[in-house]
Amino acid sequence: MHGFSLLGLRPGASGRGGGAGRKHPGAAVRSQEVQAFPLRWNCHGSTAAPEPVTAIAAVLPGRSDRAPSTATFAPSWIALLSLQPSEKILSNPFSFDDLTLENYLNAANALPLLQMYGNTIFIALVSVTVGTAISFMGAFALTRMVFRRRRVQSSARFYLLAGLAVPVYILLFPVYRLDLALGIFGTYAALILPYVAVSIPFNTLLMTGFLRDFPAEIEEAAIIDGVGLWRLCWSIVLPLMRPVIATILIFNVVYVFNEFPFASILINDPDMVTVSLAVSRFQGQYTVDYGGMMAAATLVLIPQLVIYAIFQRQVIAGMTVGAVKG
Repeated sequence: MHGFSLLGLRPGASGRGGGAGRKHPGAAVRSQEVQAFPLRWNCHGSTAAPEPVTAIAAVLPGRSDRAPSTATFAPSWIALLSLQPSEKILSNPFSFDDLTLENYLNAANALPLLQMYGNTIFIALVSVTVGTAISFMGAFALTRMVFRRRRVQSSARFYLLAGLAVPVYILLFPVYRLDLALGIFGTYAALILPYVAVSIPFNTLLMTGFLRDFPAEIEEAAIIDGVGLWRLCWSIVLPLMRPVIATILIFNVVYVFNEFPFASILINDPDMVTVSLAVSRFQGQYTVDYGGMMAAATLVLIPQLVIYAIFQRQVIAGMTVGAVKG
């Protein structure tokens, strides 16, 4: 009809779990006993001795005595160390008597933060946009196009996902040689192209997982109404993929902010450095300014924490979509 065809439809599963609404005759009695004191029921319906539930109750929502999350320990510790003088960080790191903002003042004076953030945002916008577009086209082709040979489809998918198993450090020298051969060493393109290539496997993994469970009836109804391939992708499929797109954008932007190996080797112009190189500015050949490093690390972490705090729901929704069928 339009030069492409969709895969065969899978009929929607009828009601599953027919016995889900059944209740055991002794359910009422057991519920009353459970309210009285916690019991453990075995597979035969008999009760076992009560067990302590302190460990379970400690992690329930609403408990004031819940232990702090370990995910917040490292950023909090870095922020506290950034307020200490450099000479005390190694000698007495647990002493917070002489807290000062001098490290932040030194970092602001030593680092061109606005220029670093500007370079990083520009590289992130270009690389994330191009990488997401390429990944969507590849994922749509793998899940919607009909290949004459099944092996070609599986091989293409394996080729795209195999990049997840390749460490970045193995790619440093080949990418360096390619940049020299292409004449783009020391330019923004020297970072944008590797970032695009590195992001494609992860993006493809999330998008193919979503598109496999995407109802094909919506696309076929649009095709019957005369919608072309471009409008089908842009106006119908992409708006429904917002949770996955949001997750991909957030992960890729944070990756660009944190990426250090490529940025430290492929960029030799001080006016083009990214924020990931800010911490390394406080390490010399024989001396290390630990206070300045902690302050610079805090300044780099703050935008990432803000992004996660704002879009955490989209990240969770995008990572779990397509994980459970039914």
